[in-house]
Amino acid sequence: MTNPAQRMKAAFVETNDGPFRLAEVARPTVNAGEILVRIHASGVNPLDAKIRAGAAAHARHPLPAVLGLDLAGVVEAVAADVTAFRPGDEVYGMIGGVGGIQGTLAEYASVDASLLAIKPANLTMREAAALPLVTITAWEGLVDRAKVRSGQTLLVQGGAGGVGHVAVQIGLALGATVFATDRAAKADFIRSMGATPIDYASESIEDYVGRHTGGAGFDLVYDTGGGAILDASFQAVKRFGHVVSSLGWGTHALAPLSFKAGTYSGVFTLAPLLDGVGRAHHGEILKAAAALVEAGKLVPRLDPRVFSFDTVTEAHAAISDRTAAGKIVVSIVEA
Repeated sequence: MTNPAQRMKAAFVETNDGPFRLAEVARPTVNAGEILVRIHASGVNPLDAKIRAGAAAHARHPLPAVLGLDLAGVVEAVAADVTAFRPGDEVYGMIGGVGGIQGTLAEYASVDASLLAIKPANLTMREAAALPLVTITAWEGLVDRAKVRSGQTLLVQGGAGGVGHVAVQIGLALGATVFATDRAAKADFIRSMGATPIDYASESIEDYVGRHTGGAGFDLVYDTGGGAILDASFQAVKRFGHVVSSLGWGTHALAPLSFKAGTYSGVFTLAPLLDGVGRAHHGEILKAAAALVEAGKLVPRLDPRVFSFDTVTEAHAAISDRTAAGKIVVSIVEA
């Protein structure tokens, strides 16, 4: 019989859009290069809802499965070859929930150590669990691809959203003048971060480009919506400017960008989890982001509701029905 101390509780999804089933299973063991993390909080992202619905083939996470990409928790044990962390360290990271890797809706996970960073000291576990996916996605677009720098103008499409609100803050922290499109109701939040809000529903692309850039366009545009929003981004960027998209999966006319001699980059944040290449850079990004958090330059926006194992279905519903007022987080260990 398995020692009860070597068991854990996890939330499984067995069919597309099916209910979550809580079950006790064997606690994972630590292999070379891994850390066993006692999970305190699990971030919920729109991708998790898409995987559950069977609408994210690119994530390659077959059911039945434990969902959840993001975590914050405490190191329980480390493999002999892991020297960067030790038991008791508080960590955060995007560690699984895709590619057949166990997700974070569980009490423990055995994690590739290179994916983790020390949790920002001034954040709670819930706050830290809200950051990894959206922060890595924003960072890879703005810093790695577009190389945002002081003096540039940056337009973030969907600036009050998960990736968007982090992109706004990273842009500001690195010296850009930031503008952000979203619904009118999000204007105050965008202003509170230090950016200039643009109501995309009441102002045309030509009008806001003219009003804010004298018609020249923005140096950089970060698209978080894809589709027509990416097309709008090609129109909003300046000559020789750069457009980045985290959802550039459709078919688009490149003429508006080509006529400006502009450039484009796509971001696919899941790639290191799926193919194992470049995982250490995720840990590096989160380490750099933690420094911004501790300097007060990056603050996650959380939905005020507190979800637990028993209310995981409600947490996913808040994503699916678009009622979330900030990032959704499930508390695995009650605060």
